[in-house]
Amino acid sequence: MATTDLLVDLQDDLVSDDTSKTLGRLKLSPLDEKAWPTECDDELQSVSEQPSARKDGKERQLLYSDDETLPEIVDPPPDLKWDDPYYDIARRQIVEVAGDDNFGRKVIVVSACRMPPSHQLDHTQLLKYLKHTLDKYVESDYSVVYFHYGLNSQNKPSFAWLLEAYKEFDRKYKKNIKALYIVHPTRFIKALLVVFKPIISMKFGRKILYVNHLSELEQYLKCERMVIPQCVKRYDERIQAAQKLKPQEPKKQLPHQQFGISLQELREKDPEHKAMPLVMEQTSTYIKKHGLNKEGIFRRSANVFLVKEVLEKYNNGVPVDFETYNDVHLAAVILKTFLRELPEPLLTYNLYNKVVSLGKVQENKQIETIAEMIKFLPEDNYTVLRYLVEFLGEIADYSDLNKMTASNLALVFGPALLWAKDAAISLNAINPINNFTQLLFENYTEIFPAK
Repeated sequence: MATTDLLVDLQDDLVSDDTSKTLGRLKLSPLDEKAWPTECDDELQSVSEQPSARKDGKERQLLYSDDETLPEIVDPPPDLKWDDPYYDIARRQIVEVAGDDNFGRKVIVVSACRMPPSHQLDHTQLLKYLKHTLDKYVESDYSVVYFHYGLNSQNKPSFAWLLEAYKEFDRKYKKNIKALYIVHPTRFIKALLVVFKPIISMKFGRKILYVNHLSELEQYLKCERMVIPQCVKRYDERIQAAQKLKPQEPKKQLPHQQFGISLQELREKDPEHKAMPLVMEQTSTYIKKHGLNKEGIFRRSANVFLVKEVLEKYNNGVPVDFETYNDVHLAAVILKTFLRELPEPLLTYNLYNKVVSLGKVQENKQIETIAEMIKFLPEDNYTVLRYLVEFLGEIADYSDLNKMTASNLALVFGPALLWAKDAAISLNAINPINNFTQLLFENYTEIFPAK
């Protein structure tokens, strides 16, 4: 079983908010004036310490090549305008939004390998852009994935900037972040967190998780739906080869499996051959009863242990009674999880390009176009989609109480209704998918003919 180190035993919040005085008490040497160790050397040494790694001095050639010391270059998002105030930062795609994790939380991805040398990057703008990106999601529960590979002596930000960044992210940002996954951590990043220990609260410290391999990250989110830099993938492959790690075996389908199988299979397995999956019926019924006026419904996560417990019950044919859990957010997370776990998105792969291209259609014809598009969905998909959209329409009717307008619901459900086949959803596709979903929610009475 994959193991993930969890940072614990951190100090409680300090009474004083003056972090400069706090650090002064540590009597630290000024790190900015010293030459920080090259991160790739640290990575190589940490791998070579593994018993299975080679000892003949060839680890460098195996794990790292000179061309990968350069930042990964990506094409700028097609909808990014040159006069955008964050153009230089956004075009590098150092910060991206990558759908949801396995617990229904929005995922923000930060890739160190895409950071150029420090003299080519305005770190003040980078911090502003990171806050600008997070501002769209901090009202909901969210997670951050930080790909540490690619950070080196050339692009490493100063200690002073790191301190400023931590101070800038006040309670608004820290409150709803539920996990910070540090992928491919090195001794440097672990040491840095020890330095920050006196100013990191115990509550925030518990949210930091070290992830040594991408296979471990699969416990928390679907990597194939994320935009993972190619150099990170290659590095991960070399680490696994050096450590002779065996690939994980696919899980076997259980007799009563409810998650991760197609709608058609679920209908065939149901004794009454119902078109509406059991999970959809039970979660929506409970939410209608207890969640219509619940502020932030579908924006909050639930206890991860309870989520796993409910998933196991459903997949093992054990009856689930949400009344015993008394947590409407748990039912909401289970509903979103069911949609994300479908082997093919509810809107199907066939509609992906049409949905992403809807913005090219004249505005006065977009509703008609959507109605025509969904006519071609398989019958089971159409039935479930209609049920879901009508249910969420009822949620939006109470938006003055629950704060979940059609726009907010689209932000939550867009990535759960559609993703690309054999490819991670790209940043430039997220907004079109969310816009499509919003139009679907706002105009469902026109899109779906009366029964």
